[in-house]
Amino acid sequence: MSEPVFEIPAGVFSEKVTFVQHYTDRLFKFRISRPSSFRFRSGEFVMIGLPNAEKPIFRAYSIASPSWDEELEFYSIKVEDGPLTQHLQKIKINDTIIMRRKPTGTLVNDALLPGKRLYLFSTGTGIAPFASLIRDPETYEKFETIILCHSCRNVDDLKYGQDLIKLAQEDPLVGEVVSKRLKHYQSVTRDKFEVKGRITDLLRSGKIFSDLNLPKISNCEDRGMICGSMEMLKDTKSILEDFGLTEGANNNPSTYVVERAFVD
Repeated sequence: MSEPVFEIPAGVFSEKVTFVQHYTDRLFKFRISRPSSFRFRSGEFVMIGLPNAEKPIFRAYSIASPSWDEELEFYSIKVEDGPLTQHLQKIKINDTIIMRRKPTGTLVNDALLPGKRLYLFSTGTGIAPFASLIRDPETYEKFETIILCHSCRNVDDLKYGQDLIKLAQEDPLVGEVVSKRLKHYQSVTRDKFEVKGRITDLLRSGKIFSDLNLPKISNCEDRGMICGSMEMLKDTKSILEDFGLTEGANNNPSTYVVERAFVD
């Protein structure tokens, strides 16, 4: 990976890759050094890019590490002709990543009213912001039970989430509470698996509630966060609103929130 061919502008950090793991030919994660002055809330995203052009391309990536982590983790798709990911998927340890300084996003605890249960609905790499939230003590202070729902095309695509749960359970800060109060619900849409189907279909049929031995979602006790494809966001929003939930924001907390930032 070439060194920057442009001067790092104001408002941009220049950080080093510290770890790379490829899960499949479509999915990988990487970690970078964290600027000492960088602060974010678990669940937020940031704009990242590569110093490989005079005007580098930036894309929104959810920060998958919790707010207290000493490094920043990201989980990414690989797109062969993606303006950024065609290059990003080739990064190695000690390569340079550039990152804008201001994090933002709606998938934060502040955007939800307190409740009994928090559902985290994700497809594919949409699990990334929830990787941060399920390792944040504040999440367990605000909600009694956390349900991480992750749906993918193939069984191999679930590996990141499975590794994440193991790490969370072993975490000295939240491991004990994670083991008792976090439920992990996985489904696939193409391969044979114990749970098959889209999150939206599992919600509409009620299978997700019977499988987890939980009551149907209500606006009194349940809260939701959604991160995935545009179609998944639209359909899941509609279902949650049918259950009586209303969309919230940082300046107007309510009973569910949606993230609309995407990578290429």
